[in-house]
Amino acid sequence: MIIPKTAEEIELMRESALIVSKTLGMLAAEVKPGVTSLHLDKLAEEFIRDHDAIPGFLGLYDFPNTLCMSPNAQVVHGIPNDTPYEEGDIISIDCGAIKNGFYGDHAYTFPVGEIAPEVEQLLKVTKESLYVGIAQFKKGNRTGDVGYAIQQHCEQHGYGVVRELVGHGLGRTMHEDPEMPNYGRRGRGKKFVEGMTVAIEPMINLGTHRIEQLKDGWTILTRDRKPSAHFEHNVALVDGKPELLSTFGYIYQALGIESDEETPFRAAALVL
Repeated sequence: MIIPKTAEEIELMRESALIVSKTLGMLAAEVKPGVTSLHLDKLAEEFIRDHDAIPGFLGLYDFPNTLCMSPNAQVVHGIPNDTPYEEGDIISIDCGAIKNGFYGDHAYTFPVGEIAPEVEQLLKVTKESLYVGIAQFKKGNRTGDVGYAIQQHCEQHGYGVVRELVGHGLGRTMHEDPEMPNYGRRGRGKKFVEGMTVAIEPMINLGTHRIEQLKDGWTILTRDRKPSAHFEHNVALVDGKPELLSTFGYIYQALGIESDEETPFRAAALVL
């Protein structure tokens, strides 16, 4: 069952989402060769708690850490460890936080130093597909419209679109209805309703769409061990149109990147 939010609840969710956005922005400056995911995980937990929020992943379904840290061929749900990152790696950082009883949950895939051109293109196209999908989250559309848009954008570049893992509704619990696949058929699936809030999150592989799970019960890998990218935003349906609750602006501020990609999906300019 889809749970629409009131205008007041959407503002509370925005606060939660922006805690995650700020956490990812803080981490952006720390992602470099030699750093470990356990170190970044500790920084994230301290940052979230210092901002009067609770880590949203820690203990959720018995997950052991604050961040899901998934390098290279890991798609999602990687467990932080003490292996240093190397030049040319990529790392998907997925973060959640709870504030005012609501979850924020989004992700960004970072390059570690200079990365191979084909991997850089994978990151570029995957992030593009996120906004292509968000544009379809509007009155009159259904989950299949978002999935179809993401799938078409990525498959025209020859990439594999993961089937088994999907986006989801978001609110007082981490996973609400509806599921938000990154593939589908136009006009199919659950219909969007005013006030609904979702996490849209393309998980796109350089090679095959097929995946495997490690024996740790969490880590998901591409079957061919080629790199995978993951980008995620939190979005509300407001006045029939998609409105971002999260932002990559803090990441871009930390990395000196200029971008207007979020502008079409904001009710007003975000002051960082």
